[in-house]
Amino acid sequence: MHNFEKLLFWKKSIILAKNVYIICQEISDDEKYGLISQIKRSAVSIPSNIAEGSGRNGNKEFNHFLAVSLGSAFELQTQLILVRELNLLPEEKIMTLLNEVSEIQRMIYSFKNNLK
Repeated sequence: MHNFEKLLFWKKSIILAKNVYIICQEISDDEKYGLISQIKRSAVSIPSNIAEGSGRNGNKEFNHFLAVSLGSAFELQTQLILVRELNLLPEEKIMTLLNEVSEIQRMIYSFKNNLK
C-alpha cells in the first residue's frame, strides 16, 4: 500500500483539478453540461484513480489504476486542446493547464515504469 498523499504527482493533480474547476467558470453556460462537465470529470479522475490504486492489494493493481489515471490525463489534454481550438478561453490560460497536464503525465509514466 502506498500513501497517495505523499506522491508529488497526486498533489499536482489535485492542484490541476482545482485549477480546472476555477477556469471552467469562465466558459459560457451553454457548454456547462457538455464539454465543461467532461473536462471536470477527467480532471477529478486523475487524482481519484491514483488514490484508489494506492489502496489496492499490490503494485500490479496500483499500476492498473495509474494507467487509468494516465488515460484520464490524456483525455483532459484532448479536451483542453478542443477548448483552445474553439477559442473558449484565452490561449495563455489553456497553455498553463496543458503544461500542468503534461508534467503530471510524465510523472505518472515514470512512476509506473519504476513500480514494475
